[in-house]
Amino acid sequence: MSEPGIIVQLAVGMPQDYGDPTATDPLDKPWSTGFFKQPVSGAVPLKTLGFDGDGVADAVNHGGPDKAVLCYSAEHYPIWREEFRQIDSIAQRIAIDEFGPGAFGENLTIQGQAEDQVCLGDIFEVGTARIQVSQPRQPCWKLGRRWRMKQLTALAVSTGRMGWYVRILQEGEVSAGQEVRLIERPLADWPIARLNELFYHDRHNVQDAQTMADCPILAEAWRGEFRKRVEKSAS
Repeated sequence: MSEPGIIVQLAVGMPQDYGDPTATDPLDKPWSTGFFKQPVSGAVPLKTLGFDGDGVADAVNHGGPDKAVLCYSAEHYPIWREEFRQIDSIAQRIAIDEFGPGAFGENLTIQGQAEDQVCLGDIFEVGTARIQVSQPRQPCWKLGRRWRMKQLTALAVSTGRMGWYVRILQEGEVSAGQEVRLIERPLADWPIARLNELFYHDRHNVQDAQTMADCPILAEAWRGEFRKRVEKSAS
């Protein structure tokens, strides 16, 4: 089994309203989001739908058992900061040093894990809970709006640095600083990076799309997208 990851930050937050209805800049118009999460110290109960004190504004596209907790690699943040410093239009607009754990709206920022190391279906012990990787994170427009950087969502997709979701197999309590220990890997051939490549870029690979459409471990929303792709190729 691989070396355990370490939770460097655990963060939660409930949806809140932001913006000004009189604003002329679209980025300042009213919006509601649970993106702005705050670090928590001490043990936090983890239940089927996520951490206590955490919530989503858009229950249609976010949350639910297959997207109970969002995880993100701590190793990505130094890369992002260095890249942003090379782009004048970004470096002049945001506080780059603040772009660290929690910047992608994740619940768990994990050191020692990334999309090329974590596989679909991986089961981890963390605290007294057990979690299973259910799908990659599919970033939406709110990521760009949070940082007033419209291109950030596209940049995340192009780099593959998007994160991943987990479902809860066993409820428990989790704290920052704890290990994320791999205990089972049923799909070693399917790291999150490969699944991202198939979903976003390798769109003509019908064979792998069929494999994922038939995979009961993959979240149903993603299975449905792959089914559509297979059906379209056959028409």
